[in-house]
Amino acid sequence: MFLTLLHRDLMAIARSPALWLPVMFFVLAAALFPFAVGPDARLLARIAPGIIWVSALLASLLPVETLLAPDVEDGSIDQLIARGIALELVCAARILAHWVGFAVPLLAALPVAGVLLGLSADDGTRIAIALALGTPALASLAVVAAALTAGLKGGGALAGLIVLPLALPVLIFGVGSDVAGAFRLLAAASLVALAVGPFAAAAALRPE
Repeated sequence: MFLTLLHRDLMAIARSPALWLPVMFFVLAAALFPFAVGPDARLLARIAPGIIWVSALLASLLPVETLLAPDVEDGSIDQLIARGIALELVCAARILAHWVGFAVPLLAALPVAGVLLGLSADDGTRIAIALALGTPALASLAVVAAALTAGLKGGGALAGLIVLPLALPVLIFGVGSDVAGAFRLLAAASLVALAVGPFAAAAALRPE
């Protein structure tokens, strides 16, 4: 059942006209910062991890209004409940599909962003590993926020306010990935978010 739900969610993402929106936003953000900061290569390389991580966080939130709200509005969630399918399973599949939909393209576009920001090959590799470890947590937080705001007017803005404080540990460990033990802390943060996320999102979606 999990694979069936995952396949359905991935197909929905593939058919979405906004499929490339997160990666386009990510690359554009990396391209615009050098114009705003100036041509100082050392300064750009120093702030590049922060730019990349904030861009990745915002990219994870771009589709938040379409992650669960349409399923709530058209009754799909109620139908899944009526069929005896656990909402935790539905939310876990949605988290994985969201990660594939935004994080995998971001990782593919990272070399382009690295060139624009003047990152060395070693720094780019370290950031890529950090993103691979940390973006599952961002996906989980985005789905939880989507569940909490499903059906609310202006839910996207509210979801951002919910996710930003909760994502601070991931951002801190991700930007500081050159510090000893940061990868382990980042992986631990992702594991906690992935363990809690499906249950928190399911609790928010479950009818009273």
